[in-house]
Amino acid sequence: MEYVFYQLEKKAPIAWVYLNRPEKKNAMNPPAWTELIPIMKDCDEDDQIRVVVIAGKGSMFCAGIDLVGMIPELPELMEKEQLGGVKLSLLQKILRMQDGLSCIERCRKPVIAAVHGKCIGAGLDLAATCDIRVCTEDASFSLREAAVAFVADMGVLQRISNIVGQGIAREMAFTARDIPARRAKEIHLVNEIFKNKDELLRGAERLALEIADNSPVAVKATKVVLNRLVASQVNENLVFNAAVSATVIPSNDLMEAVAAFTQKRKPRFSGT
Repeated sequence: MEYVFYQLEKKAPIAWVYLNRPEKKNAMNPPAWTELIPIMKDCDEDDQIRVVVIAGKGSMFCAGIDLVGMIPELPELMEKEQLGGVKLSLLQKILRMQDGLSCIERCRKPVIAAVHGKCIGAGLDLAATCDIRVCTEDASFSLREAAVAFVADMGVLQRISNIVGQGIAREMAFTARDIPARRAKEIHLVNEIFKNKDELLRGAERLALEIADNSPVAVKATKVVLNRLVASQVNENLVFNAAVSATVIPSNDLMEAVAAFTQKRKPRFSGT
């Protein structure tokens, strides 16, 4: 099956899933939020696949959400009268977008994120949903949403606190700063650092093959159990998060963020 945003390559026992929009630095446009669902279902149901590796084509893993590209899919943001029906429609779209990443957790096969270059905003949402993260020396991570007047609502707030702890998660969310690879390893955001992209992919492959050597039944069952530890907390808070996000957007700050992005300048937020 052909995909617009992703490229799927099956080389049993590994499925390689590439973010494949390098000309836009893999910024996540509408297909990014729908195509991963059938891809993960396919990998889950394919008995020849035991591990999935997600990586990015081009110069970086992901530049985040394609804000301009997503606006036509979210006309609710441009409605002058933000009445109940508009808010409810936006809420449902946020929940569907969340599902576009939560499908990684539903896949019973372990999923490894192999990150090179920048991993920003929605890219970090995706990476945080994976079971294991590895990266290159030049990688950096940013929980960027506050810098563009969004509440992060694709699951990163729920998942990253279980990875790095509450204090670091709040620091990342409130500051939107870039976290370099060495710091990412210190806070357990990544498991291992590799010198360059080629070594990263080879390292991810070695890790995947090591996992694949074990009993697939045991590995799948282990992932199900580990997910269950945090599932109720994550899933319930995702719905709450979507409701909060639908409440606070659109805002003047969001419109300013879009304008600043298109004009290539720093936004000047008013807090309204």
